[in-house]
Amino acid sequence: MTGSLTARWVVVDIEGTLTPTSQVHVVLYDYARPRLGPWIDAHPDDEQVRAAVAATKADAGLAADAGTAEVVAVLHSWMDADRKAAPLKTLQGLIWQEGYARRELTSQYFPDAFPALRRWRDGGLRLAVFSSGSVAGQIASFSHSNEGDVTGLFDHHFDTVNAGPKREAPSYRAIAAGLGDPPAREIVFLSDVPAELDAAAEAGWQTVGLARPGEPFAEADFGAHRAIASFDEVEISAGTGDDR
Repeated sequence: MTGSLTARWVVVDIEGTLTPTSQVHVVLYDYARPRLGPWIDAHPDDEQVRAAVAATKADAGLAADAGTAEVVAVLHSWMDADRKAAPLKTLQGLIWQEGYARRELTSQYFPDAFPALRRWRDGGLRLAVFSSGSVAGQIASFSHSNEGDVTGLFDHHFDTVNAGPKREAPSYRAIAAGLGDPPAREIVFLSDVPAELDAAAEAGWQTVGLARPGEPFAEADFGAHRAIASFDEVEISAGTGDDR
């Protein structure tokens, strides 16, 4: 145990924090990739799809009348670069939502994740999620996890659309407003990405870095942030402030 924290809210990242990166970059990306074009063509009147396609064209400098193949080529390039582009995340989330509903997808989470989240919630903490994946995709994933439907653990979901970029401090201030404006030091953020932790700390939040063995940021420099390999290494209790 590296230490204990007190807070009111715990906000967690998903990829690399709750679930292996391969769950997203291999399982989910491979599921969405061939379905992007057919999904766009099958939902021409869906406002979310239309807005995502228009935003993709605008971002990539495509003509307004560019075809689906051109749009998909851009989306695939963003996937290859792991770009956290909002229109891509929206379309992926819609596709994954249907995949989970069809029981073609089940999300695999680290074995220490849900026991810790349940322990913290039972202890009086409130839980929220901040992920680059869309809110729809988050809820679909938590609805069909390897431990069943765990959506009841979370009070709020945030993504890059309703909060902002994960590596910018204003996004964390927006989330705090969405949580009811608790004092910044009464929020703890857990993520495997040091730059995200830096942004949260700039907004005044407490931070914990996940350096999970085998994950992309396992050997990263977490600087002043607490770094743990498992949720079992830190305890968070309901209260206010930070006992460091």
